[in-house]
Amino acid sequence: MMLFGKISQQLCGLKKLPWSCDSRHFWGWLNAVFNKVDHDRIRDVGPDRAASEWLLRCGAMVRYHGQERWQKDYNHLPTGPLDRYKIQAIDATESCIMSIGFDHMEGLQFVEKIRLCKCHYIEDGCLERLSQLENLQKSMLEMEIISCGNITDKGIIALHHFRNLKYLFLSDLPGVKEKEKIVQAFKTSLPSLELKLDLK
Repeated sequence: MMLFGKISQQLCGLKKLPWSCDSRHFWGWLNAVFNKVDHDRIRDVGPDRAASEWLLRCGAMVRYHGQERWQKDYNHLPTGPLDRYKIQAIDATESCIMSIGFDHMEGLQFVEKIRLCKCHYIEDGCLERLSQLENLQKSMLEMEIISCGNITDKGIIALHHFRNLKYLFLSDLPGVKEKEKIVQAFKTSLPSLELKLDLK
């Protein structure tokens, strides 16, 4: 009982801290904690397992190669040989993934599809980082970016580095201003790309 009393006093004292007046600061801090890269963990369990833990911790889903079912529960991540489950698709809808966590993607070799929808922390630097990863440059086939308000033309243009990209859907991206320039850039760099735009 004494212990509970001390803890409750400490929690009550949090309201005196300046950042507690604005919950956005707290959630920003918490999301940064969720995105922190643990290189020892990547080394111990492999890139696919570590990336799965990161993505699910942040509210995203993954689908493994050869499976139809999406994995969305962190507590039910599959066990077994570390090299058995390879991430093939990522759905980051309404997740809190942010740029500091993207180093988790570096060792992934089989990712073919990524969906970024209503990701408030995704910005141009995230797309530039993704497009620089050599494994993803080879494996990526499909991408959807929807309602990510911090994305601009600069981030979209960076996706031309995904040299095997077959399908790209862009929707509700108010930061993207020059649609024609984007269309021409992809026609030149990825002539076989199916580009679908739903932009104002």
